Amino acid sequence: MNKIILKEGREKSLLRRHPWIFSGAIKRVEGSPIDGDTVQIYSTQGAFLAHAAYNAHSQIAARVWSWSAEQSIDADFFRTKITHALALRKDLNLAQYSTSLRLIHGESDGLPGLVVDQYGDVLVMQIGSAGAERWRDTCADILQEMCNPVCIYERSDSDSRALEGLPERNNVLRGNLSESLTIVEHKLHFAVDVAHGQKTGFYIDQRDNRELIGTLAQDKDVLNCFCYSGGFSLYALRGGAKSVLSIDSSNEALQLAQRNVELNGLDASRAEWQCDDVFQTLRKLRDQNQKFDLIILDPPKFAPTAAFAEKAARGYKDINLLGFKLLRPGGMLATYSCSSGINDDLFQKIIAGAALDAGVAAHIVHKLHAAPDHPILLNFPEGAYLKGLVLRVAG
Repeated sequence: MNKIILKEGREKSLLRRHPWIFSGAIKRVEGSPIDGDTVQIYSTQGAFLAHAAYNAHSQIAARVWSWSAEQSIDADFFRTKITHALALRKDLNLAQYSTSLRLIHGESDGLPGLVVDQYGDVLVMQIGSAGAERWRDTCADILQEMCNPVCIYERSDSDSRALEGLPERNNVLRGNLSESLTIVEHKLHFAVDVAHGQKTGFYIDQRDNRELIGTLAQDKDVLNCFCYSGGFSLYALRGGAKSVLSIDSSNEALQLAQRNVELNGLDASRAEWQCDDVFQTLRKLRDQNQKFDLIILDPPKFAPTAAFAEKAARGYKDINLLGFKLLRPGGMLATYSCSSGINDDLFQKIIAGAALDAGVAAHIVHKLHAAPDHPILLNFPEGAYLKGLVLRVAG
């Protein structure tokens, strides 16, 4: 059996049930495991710690499958894990609000590196680890049996693939993908492009946060930055916004957003779309002394890992400083970070620094995270990647 023996004292995180073993914690590897193989993890003293998936090409050299020495990592193991993940989503009763759900959320569902999103009768798999890569077909077969989708599509083209030394994959795994795909979320319709869209096609994690924006938008001039397919913009329009300016650097995303406005019969005359760099556009708006009542900042990932945190912090501070400068007195800023390398405390400190430099007093009125179909394992704080604040500046 392939084994990993840890250095003295490096078993502490595993004893706290954190599912990652970093390469620097390894004393030696016994056997000849190849990437994706299941290995047994032992302490220096010879105590069994876990079964894990091995990857010699990753800084995260092993990801835990099971803490039980008796557990076999086989098709039945994955069937059990997937069954538990699907049962949780059923218990959450989210299908009454949305036809798009996250069914499997990686480490938080005990399946490191595997994400599965549902868009109606289409499932999208995203694989970000060598271990999950090894069991791709097994998981696809189980999902086909349990969920009976018309299509299972693989969108394994995230940044984590490169960090794992894995090639990109973007293709149909099971069934056939129709040319058009539409989901319903809180009675709004959204066209979704699972083959070419961002993430797996839609930002499912922001579901509840989008709904909140709709409740804050009445009679407001709204600015939505990094708008993608218009999620926050549509909720603001339905919520009675006076005007909504949406900015994104992708013309394809803006075309999809405008199509979504049409799908829902919303008043397009209150919506303006601008294809441009968000940072540059915000500076132009500041120089023109334009003001808004509600600003949404939902940028892409600035820090995929903690190593990028310092650079990312500068980016978050710059863009939030511009956001504060563009708010009218009494206005609200909804700002988000999806960077796992930026934790909640650091994010709040960054925003506080931006408010200070902007010369505004701001209160936090909402602290936000991902929707509940993105559960957070207590022993895995990295799973809390999405954090958001809604702030009101003094009038």
